[in-house]
Amino acid sequence: MEITKAEFVVSNSDVKKCPPPDRHEYAFIGRSNVGKSSLINMLTNRKDLAKTAAKPGKTQLINHFLMNEEWYMVDLPGYGYARTSKSSRGQFEKMIRDYILKRENLVCLFVLIDSRHEPLRIDLEFMEWLGENGVPFVMIFTKADKLTATQRVSCIDNYHRVMLDTWETTPLAFITSSEKRLGREEVLDYIDELNHTVKI
Repeated sequence: MEITKAEFVVSNSDVKKCPPPDRHEYAFIGRSNVGKSSLINMLTNRKDLAKTAAKPGKTQLINHFLMNEEWYMVDLPGYGYARTSKSSRGQFEKMIRDYILKRENLVCLFVLIDSRHEPLRIDLEFMEWLGENGVPFVMIFTKADKLTATQRVSCIDNYHRVMLDTWETTPLAFITSSEKRLGREEVLDYIDELNHTVKI
């Protein structure tokens, strides 16, 4: 699949104000500074569709983008950003939680993970919460251009090994690099497949 048209629709802090749930929807989330905005821009072939920043924590709202006039891509706030106040973190967490659990047309959540790090508790606990709540998700390992091919495989293997302590099976995983445009075709083809197989 190729994205030929990508347009901003709305930003808000309340799932009730999201667009009507009449189209397939795919949301992207991860720790702050994981490269989420860069990945969205790479997937959509746009330099500034999602706003990138030198400082983490730029995304603070639920941002809807309409792809090819057919389906939504959603940029969610990052989790685990320590430099925001405790009250702000609580507001972000509630916003994210409400969206994930109440958005009825959410087909799949893409959980972004920095491929340069060993399995982190914050990512593991977030994915465990998704599993406990029956939220369909896949893993996207970002910044893979910083690793060798062997290191990339090892990164996924490490996550799978840790997760199998509590999971029966591990989620699907993609390796990506916004710099090298790695994984773009695979992620978009997966979305295209879900668009054709999942009814909303």
